[in-house]
Amino acid sequence: MGIWILIPVFLPVIAGVLLLLPVKQEEIGDGSKESLTRLHTVTAAVLIASAVLALLAAWSGDNSYTWFELMEGIPIYFQVDDISRLFVTVFSIAWVLVCFYAFTYMEHEGKERRFFGFYLVVYGVLVALCFSGNLVTMYLFYELMTLTSMPMVLHSGTRESIMAALKYLFYSMCGAYLGLFAIFFLYKYCDSITFTAGGTLNLALAQGHTGILLAAVMAALIGFGAKAGMFPLHAWLPAAHPVAPAPASAVLSGIIAKAGVLSIVRVVFYIVGADFIRGTWVQTAWMTLSLLTVFMGSMLAFREKVVKKRLAYSTVSQVSYILFGLSVLSPTGMEGALLHVVFHAFIKCALFLTAGIFIYRAGLSQVDQLEGIGKKMPKTLW
Repeated sequence: MGIWILIPVFLPVIAGVLLLLPVKQEEIGDGSKESLTRLHTVTAAVLIASAVLALLAAWSGDNSYTWFELMEGIPIYFQVDDISRLFVTVFSIAWVLVCFYAFTYMEHEGKERRFFGFYLVVYGVLVALCFSGNLVTMYLFYELMTLTSMPMVLHSGTRESIMAALKYLFYSMCGAYLGLFAIFFLYKYCDSITFTAGGTLNLALAQGHTGILLAAVMAALIGFGAKAGMFPLHAWLPAAHPVAPAPASAVLSGIIAKAGVLSIVRVVFYIVGADFIRGTWVQTAWMTLSLLTVFMGSMLAFREKVVKKRLAYSTVSQVSYILFGLSVLSPTGMEGALLHVVFHAFIKCALFLTAGIFIYRAGLSQVDQLEGIGKKMPKTLW
């Protein structure tokens, strides 16, 4: 496959950037019905083609490609394995389905050209994240994912949306820097930063440095756990979701939160190795934080009166079920966690899109306003 693995990365990114460029009134996305039709056609064509190419790259064999060397011994490297196949398949299917919903919903929000430009760019970045073959490549696209998805949060341009987007940026960047701190130490004590099942930590080199390495792993868990909504860096989720358009809320909750899960899987099972942290204070702390987040998210969701904010707190809780399954460090725990990744991605996307219908069609955003909604919207509720 070689360089072809990069096509589903660059095709949506280039198309998205072109959509973000200033246009003349008669060009696509200028607001007229004909231009919006062209915008939807271009977006759908690019996204479907990119998703098909991503799935072909994922399922056509164990492919790898070195794009360039960032510095000596640190390449920007892509490879396909079982984990990348799972995540890119879930991300691609959900991203395409939400896009078709967004064609109608974004007529209500406006600024469609900008929204779909960033929507395409973020998909390309997510594909690159799934196909990342080492820690540095993963970190690069993890940061890019935050920067390119932030505009979807502040889409409406209100003060509330801008503050929520800044909160999303602050929490995500703080988490990423904790992850970067861990990468500095792991690079020194690992035979390779390339993802390898079972890990690459050199136990001989690590001898005598166990304390700082465990601290680095814990920093990575908390840092990458920010995107997954794990306590203590969870607060961006309930702030960002209610103010973002429903399609953006759906992918933030159903898909982008899973990027944190993917990053944690890579660090624990493909770099450090589960055996290194099994039975240590890191495993205990990880399990404690994930369980605390499960109960905290559920209780806050139960008390919340805004529909989208309730769903956001639910995501805080549900993704921590996934993290708890991973923290058990057993094959059964991993299997259950990855199954929950798949089901939560599609269910939570559907829930946010349904909430969007309540807002779009009936102007209902509060939980107590939904009494009797099943009689008014039976097909939607079904």
